[in-house]
Amino acid sequence: MQNQSIVSTFIMLGLSSNPQLQVPLFVLFLSIYVIALLGNLAIIAAILSSPTLQRPMYFFLFQLAVVDIICTSTIIPKMLGNLVAVRKSISYPGCMVELYFFTWCLGAEMVIFTIMAYDRYVAICHPLRYSIMMNKSVCVGLSALVLVIAVVNSWVHTGLVLRLSFCGPNVINHFFCEIPSLLALSCTSVRLNEVMVFTADIFLAMGDFLLTCLSYCFIVKAILRIRTAEGKGKAFSTCSSHLIVVSLYYSTVIYTYIRPASSYSFDRDKIIAALYTLVTPTLNPIVYTLRNKDVKVAIRKMLPYLGK
Repeated sequence: MQNQSIVSTFIMLGLSSNPQLQVPLFVLFLSIYVIALLGNLAIIAAILSSPTLQRPMYFFLFQLAVVDIICTSTIIPKMLGNLVAVRKSISYPGCMVELYFFTWCLGAEMVIFTIMAYDRYVAICHPLRYSIMMNKSVCVGLSALVLVIAVVNSWVHTGLVLRLSFCGPNVINHFFCEIPSLLALSCTSVRLNEVMVFTADIFLAMGDFLLTCLSYCFIVKAILRIRTAEGKGKAFSTCSSHLIVVSLYYSTVIYTYIRPASSYSFDRDKIIAALYTLVTPTLNPIVYTLRNKDVKVAIRKMLPYLGK
């Protein structure tokens, strides 16, 4: 695919062009990045160092932490640099690289959420068959599926953007290079891009969300059979926190990508984009480990001062 673009640099408007907000935004997003990075690195280190965490659930939690680190590291460092720079810009190749890795993370994270929900379904609804249904071969196969879907998703969408011509305005009203913001600047038809984005949103985002909700429906049904009120409360609390984060992620992604480029309102939509690009990767380590005794014990052993 030939790239006929004559635009070599894009100007990023970011979340706000108000000079008085640049320092507060820098501090806010630097804090978010540090929390997301340290939280996910702690999960990775705990899983690698603890023999008790060598189970399918933590295998996929490990993958989710890696994807979250890649996602935030793809977007936030450049975003922070533009907040303090006089010329808030990104090169055309840099923009395409950012688009590729973000799209890869988007596809991977959605599939991992679905697999983690399925893993909890098997553990709760079929505990006696768990070791068979989630054996090593199945886990490796599911991991390969995550990789294949993520790579195909990113290659298709990045490839379709590369074939577009950018010969007019080069100002991106966003804080990173996302498909909708780039389609709005194209000098050529974006019809094929919109069709593929809509198709991916229906099958990948909505499909994964429905499968995730179906898994949790079966989990809730199994929880209702628990006799003790304490057991029900604990199970519902854990599942509800997982489902809230997953719903926040899927709903914002579906909302963003299911519409044609002409209907975007970037001043509003980039705030929504911040929820699934920055907030969710920060919440994931907290939500998936807050009530998990095994992970907390592993982290305390790894960092003894946390237990004091």
